[in-house]
Amino acid sequence: MDYFPLFLDLRDQPCLLVGGGEVALRKAHLLLAAGARLTVVAPALCDALAAQRDQGALIHLPRAWQAGDIHGMRLVIAATDDAAVNAEVHARCEAAGILVNVVDDPARCRFVTPAIVDRSPLMIAISSGGNAPVLARLIRARIEAWLPHGYGTLARLAGRLRQRVQARFGGDDRARRRFWEQALDGPAAERALAGDEAGAEAELEATLASGDADALARGAVYLVGAGPGNPDLLTFRALRLMQRADVVLYDNLVSPAIVDLVRRDAERLYVGKKASNHALPQEDINKLLVRLAREGKTVLRLKGGDPFIFGRGGEEIEELAAAGIEFQVVPGITSAAGASCYAGIPLTHRDHAQSVTFVTGHRRGEEIELDWPRLTSPSETIVVYMGVAQAPRICAQLIAHGRAPDTPAAIVEKATLPDQRTLVGTLETLPGLLATSQVKPPALIIIGNVVRLAEKLGWRPS
Repeated sequence: MDYFPLFLDLRDQPCLLVGGGEVALRKAHLLLAAGARLTVVAPALCDALAAQRDQGALIHLPRAWQAGDIHGMRLVIAATDDAAVNAEVHARCEAAGILVNVVDDPARCRFVTPAIVDRSPLMIAISSGGNAPVLARLIRARIEAWLPHGYGTLARLAGRLRQRVQARFGGDDRARRRFWEQALDGPAAERALAGDEAGAEAELEATLASGDADALARGAVYLVGAGPGNPDLLTFRALRLMQRADVVLYDNLVSPAIVDLVRRDAERLYVGKKASNHALPQEDINKLLVRLAREGKTVLRLKGGDPFIFGRGGEEIEELAAAGIEFQVVPGITSAAGASCYAGIPLTHRDHAQSVTFVTGHRRGEEIELDWPRLTSPSETIVVYMGVAQAPRICAQLIAHGRAPDTPAAIVEKATLPDQRTLVGTLETLPGLLATSQVKPPALIIIGNVVRLAEKLGWRPS
């Protein structure tokens, strides 16, 4: 994080702007909108700044900048076209411990002014750290188009009720937060977005009057599919629930970029499982989910891919149901879909495969328990999850049971991520290819004639 993001309360605070041109004008608008007591030092002002001076909105010192001008200032912005003056303003402010910004000079900025989406009192600030201001403005424009003005109304109404909500739920922070999550994502929000402020306020009042503190304090578990790794492939519902969790249990297949999207103050517990190396056995994970929910926490069980496709989600909800714990399951894009799409390998194709079977390479004891004779049809695609370690045995068994040795086979490592690798071979050559290429999980094996299309779409056998 290059900059610490914060919002400054500048109401009635003395601020200094050095410069009187068009660039200074843009900064003056922001400072005045924030309620600052603004002094502008410049030999001359552009017409718009002069008009604001004449209206009494700011104080103008019509001369060159002097070192003493920064005395008593909360914040200083230098916006002149004289590099030497800007550098001196920066140096003096740094020595005095005053926040300073030199426009278009990131190296001389103790703070940066972001692109702003204003739905007061709701504010959104976007910054590129001074590297790409135009990009920040483009993102602001997209958010402006997406974010209705009614959210500002909703924020004001919430402010009016804040003390009453605090009194209603006392020191139970969890119940209070859940009340707001329900209140601001229901009928009150719909009315506010429709411009009906009175109706929105009435809905919030009704929700507060009927809120069951005991029910709001009860725990729940959300089993959420995190998809194959790329954060852009998360569902909207997954993102919403990730922001509600008190505690998050995540596994080895959930990428760090996705974990970073979880609510900032949520507790994070790694419970990942690798071959012969389980951070926490599945039985203990099941018990932990129950215990945390009984403590009144909202628990997010974040799983790579989809919870119900080799994610052992079924075992976890059996335990939750038996314990009487409320739960929800949110599907995710399974790794097979993500890997095949990003590798350019359709899992089914009219000319190559009429069916697809998902299997796991994870073994019990010394054997891989698969129905080998059923997997020999040349018109079927096989997708092997967790199969890197057992790939030689899987390929050998398929060949032994009648699948042609020259059947195309691919392995997709770190699917959907920037460092994804796709290696293409055959059942006969795949084990050697894995060994020489040092492929490591997470990786998925795709077997069948559809793999031939990878080469046509740009991939080449290794």
